[in-house]
Amino acid sequence: MENIANFQLNLVLVEPEIPQNTGNIARTCAATGARLHLVEPLGFKISDAKLKRAGLDYWHLLDITYYTSLEDLFARTPGPYYYFSTKAAHVYTEVAYPRQVYLVFGKETKGLPEDLLLQNNARTVRLPMLAEARSLNLSNAVAVGAFEALRQWGFPALATRSAHFAQ
Repeated sequence: MENIANFQLNLVLVEPEIPQNTGNIARTCAATGARLHLVEPLGFKISDAKLKRAGLDYWHLLDITYYTSLEDLFARTPGPYYYFSTKAAHVYTEVAYPRQVYLVFGKETKGLPEDLLLQNNARTVRLPMLAEARSLNLSNAVAVGAFEALRQWGFPALATRSAHFAQ
């Protein structure tokens, strides 16, 4: 197995609004070793009990960085960035995610800014769904995207078998 130091999954939430979604995403980060990046403004306070409850007792495992804007994120991080949107023409599984990647997700009610998506069309991806469905829940979409990158990398440093049922 390749050294985990050769991989870094970064999950970016741009202006998240619902504390429970962010808490669930934080739990996904804690369970996978992904870094969480939160772009303000947030629709809640980090001390929100709903946020903490959704993340349960995993907060000590998190690596969280806060940004005042998308410009701040881009200035302080190297990318590359892949943008998840229902408006994308490319399917998320068609991408070969690099070993150090930022998966970027927009706010629950509006998604990512349209101009950002237009400027980055080649790196904007979608999760396939029925045409009649507006979107998936943010925390579900983040988990699907995160686990696709991890799957492509061979789940570095993650337990792939239960010790309880190991043969």
